[in-house]
Amino acid sequence: MPVAADGFLSGDIMLEYPVSSWQKIKNSGKGVLIYGMGNGADKVIDELIRLEIPIIGVTASDDFVRGQQFRGFTVKKLSEFEGDFIIAVSFASCIPEVMNHIVSLADKYELLVPCVPVFGDEIFNEVFIDKYKNKFKAAYELFDDESKKIFEGCLKFIVGGEISDLMAVTTPKSEAFEEILKLSSCEHYLDLGAYRGDTVDELLHYSGGSYASVIALEPDRRTFKKLCEHVEGMPNVTALQKAIYSFSGTASFNSVAGRQSSIAVSGTEIETVTVDELCNGKEITYIKMDVEGAEKDALLGAQKTLAEKKPKLNIALYHRFTDIFELPLMIKSVNPEYKFYLRRHPYIPCWDLNLYCV
Repeated sequence: MPVAADGFLSGDIMLEYPVSSWQKIKNSGKGVLIYGMGNGADKVIDELIRLEIPIIGVTASDDFVRGQQFRGFTVKKLSEFEGDFIIAVSFASCIPEVMNHIVSLADKYELLVPCVPVFGDEIFNEVFIDKYKNKFKAAYELFDDESKKIFEGCLKFIVGGEISDLMAVTTPKSEAFEEILKLSSCEHYLDLGAYRGDTVDELLHYSGGSYASVIALEPDRRTFKKLCEHVEGMPNVTALQKAIYSFSGTASFNSVAGRQSSIAVSGTEIETVTVDELCNGKEITYIKMDVEGAEKDALLGAQKTLAEKKPKLNIALYHRFTDIFELPLMIKSVNPEYKFYLRRHPYIPCWDLNLYCV
């Protein structure tokens, strides 16, 4: 049954959210073709198995199909599958050509994007909405009208999995930087999850090519080396191989290929530090936080800085499904003077959903 979701957001207007993507697939009686491989596909397959929904195979973009095996299936080109099925997009991409290809497939096939969390195990469904409905509403009320539309659209997509709903709430990153953050050449920047230096470049691009100082943290050893090479020779830039967290000390760090290295139950020991310790005695005007699911812990260690210095904030809001309400409410409780904005930049699925606070 459809979920009456806008009621728990606005309290006044009742609009029906769509049937969940999982229920649509279940109701169709059709088999599912998994499009993609990796962690996201694993989680989608696990949920389909739990729901006793048949999987007919696994496909990938033609250039990636080499007869490899994934979860007991031989990966094949889409053209090799016949009959009536639903394509379940089960990977993430921000590459324009790839996103355009997915949109074009939605015009030719029955296609859904069943959403699974990057971190954590909770599936965003009717049970999840009912469990957290009061927190959803409280967070929703923090935002301006444009952000509320994006909030609603993102929830509609995450529940229903329709690619058109995602495209309807996509905004260019330039708008957030130019109209909300309004960075200047005087920024003292704390870059948490600096990766290879791309977000240092982002600062330069939107601040007119200069800044006051930069502290860039990247915990992954190999990626940190790339970061150091990238910022070498830049004035007033400090690169640290540390993980931002709720306490200063050490923690286990799971180093994997790409951007999803993270603090975990087991792994290599890494030094941790809090925002408050990093900012003690220093001027900080802008913090970017994209720390692979550790955003809540990072904010727990940033309360003094947020309360006393009120830096501009740019925080990833998509790693855990609870982030969309939990992180804004945390920040509001620490410093009620912040204004809250939500923007979602080009990505499939609902990644690059960012919270901007000024």
